[in-house]
Amino acid sequence: MKPLGPSTETIEVAGERDDLPVRLFCTDSGGDGPPLLLLHGLAGHCGEWDALAARFTATHRVVAFDARGSGASTRRPGDVSRAAHVRDVLAVVDRFGLDAGQLTLVGQSMGGVTALLTAAAHPELVRALVLIEAGPDGPSPSLPGTIGAWLDSWPVPFPDAVAATAFFGGGAAGRAWAAGLVPGPGGLHPRVDRDVMVATVQENAHRDYWDAWDEVRCPVLVVRAGKGMLKQPEADRMAGRHGVTRIAVIPDAGHDVHLDDPAAVYGEMAAFWLRRRRRSPRRPRRRPGPEGRTARG
Repeated sequence: MKPLGPSTETIEVAGERDDLPVRLFCTDSGGDGPPLLLLHGLAGHCGEWDALAARFTATHRVVAFDARGSGASTRRPGDVSRAAHVRDVLAVVDRFGLDAGQLTLVGQSMGGVTALLTAAAHPELVRALVLIEAGPDGPSPSLPGTIGAWLDSWPVPFPDAVAATAFFGGGAAGRAWAAGLVPGPGGLHPRVDRDVMVATVQENAHRDYWDAWDEVRCPVLVVRAGKGMLKQPEADRMAGRHGVTRIAVIPDAGHDVHLDDPAAVYGEMAAFWLRRRRRSPRRPRRRPGPEGRTARG
C-alpha cells in the first residue's frame, strides 16, 4: 500500500550465489502520479535528491534509495557490479509497486549508468530516462585511481559540518555531501569505504556502455552541466545514436548539477515531459537512422 506521506524503509535484496543479502535504505514521498525513481552517484546518498524531489511530490510518486555500499545501505556488499546495482533497482520497483511502463528513471553520474543499463535491459519497465551528467562513454582506465585519490584527500575525520561543507565546495552541494557523513571518533566520518568505491568503478575502467545505449527504447533527457564532466561530443554522439533524445545544458553548474541548480534541472525535466505529451498522434517508435534526431535545450 502506498504511504499517505513521506516514509523511509529498509528492504533486503537476496544475494547472488554465496553473497549475503544486501539492505537498501529507501525513501518514498507517498505522492500521487506517475512514479519517479532517483539514483544518486558514487559515494553519495539519497538525501541529496531532497530539493529536486520536493518539486515533484505534487505530481509524482518519488522514490529514492541509498545504493549498495553507500549511505545507510549495506556498507560492504559482496557484489558491486553494475548488474548488482540493476538488480537493486528492480527490487525497489517491485517492493514499492512502481507501475511498469509508467516509471521515469533518473540517475546522476554512476547512478545514471545504472539507470541506462536498467532501461536497456528492461524496456517494458521504463517509460522515460533522465541521465544527469552520465553517459555510455569509456573505457576509463584512470578512473579507479582517480576515485581512490579523491577519497584519500578527504581530511577524515572532519571536525564539524561547517568544515565538511567548506571542503566539499560550499553551497547546496557542499551541504549535501556533509549531510552524508556520520559522527564517529574525533568528528564526522564518511559512510563509504575506499576499497568498495574503487571496486564499484572497476567495470568502467575496462569497458564502455554504447552497446546498452543502443538498446534503450524510451525517450531520454540528457542533462549536461557546463562545468561538469559530461562533454558535448559524448552527448552529441548519444543523440545521434538514439532517435528520441533531448540534450539540455545548464551552463553555470558543476557535476552535481542536481544540487547546484535543482530548479533548472526540474525545469528541464518538466519541459521534457510536456513536449512528450504534446506529441500527437502517438506514433510507434522506430530505430533511428545514422543521423539521429536531436532537440537541444
